[in-house]
Amino acid sequence: MAKFFGNLHLVLLVGVILTVAVAYGIGPNGDGLQSVLHWLHVFFGITWIGLLYYFNFVQIPTMPKVPAELKPGVSKYIAPSALFFFRWGAAFTVLTGLAIASTTGGWPGYIQLAATLDPSYRLIGIGMYLALIMAINVWVVIWPNQKKALGIVPAEDAAKAKAASVAMMASRTNTLLSIAMIYCMVNANNS
Repeated sequence: MAKFFGNLHLVLLVGVILTVAVAYGIGPNGDGLQSVLHWLHVFFGITWIGLLYYFNFVQIPTMPKVPAELKPGVSKYIAPSALFFFRWGAAFTVLTGLAIASTTGGWPGYIQLAATLDPSYRLIGIGMYLALIMAINVWVVIWPNQKKALGIVPAEDAAKAKAASVAMMASRTNTLLSIAMIYCMVNANNS
């Protein structure tokens, strides 16, 4: 058992297989594909936003307190790994959200109907807009700047410091937007 649970990839694979089997077997309305897509969307969203909150609530505020000799442990090992799951969580959250919208006839209706009077369309449309802005921010601002700040790509010390500041502000922007985005996503079907 310890060998199985010691292998994260194997645990994830078995968890995915179990969930797909449950979703196809007893998913709501007998629509296994929609059940799997919704579950994947939530799974990737939790990964993405969970890591966003980890960076903003834990790592960024704690790093100034970490002794200088220990900081490379975070910047060379923990942060790059967390950023991998962070950026791919963002990408797959958006992709599965678009897949849900397209397979339910909502795409591009959710985006087009975000301005309508129908509250569920309006909420899901606004949530989609916010998530798209946040995902673009992850890939276009945060990740390129984090690569410099963490030394993954070469940069002078001044450029690294500026990149760290830009990445932090972009990450805080995503934290701000995520609060409303989560509200929209959770409440869209309750309107």
